[in-house]
Amino acid sequence: MEQKKLYRSNSNKMICGVCQGVAEYINIDPTVVRLLWVAFSIWGVGVIAYIAAAIIMPVQQ
Repeated sequence: MEQKKLYRSNSNKMICGVCQGVAEYINIDPTVVRLLWVAFSIWGVGVIAYIAAAIIMPVQQ
C-alpha cells in the first residue's frame, strides 16, 4: 500500500493551491475546504494557518 502525501496542488489552484491539496488528500470537494478555511479565517486562525501551510507544504511535481 502506498502512503498518501500532502502537497500543494498545481492544478485548479486559487492562491497557492493549499486548499486544493488538502481536498485531494482527504478526497472531498475543494470548495468545502475553502469554505471551512474562510470560516476559520473569521477568528484569525485561518489566515495564519494558510500562510504557514503555503510555506511548509511542498509543491506537487
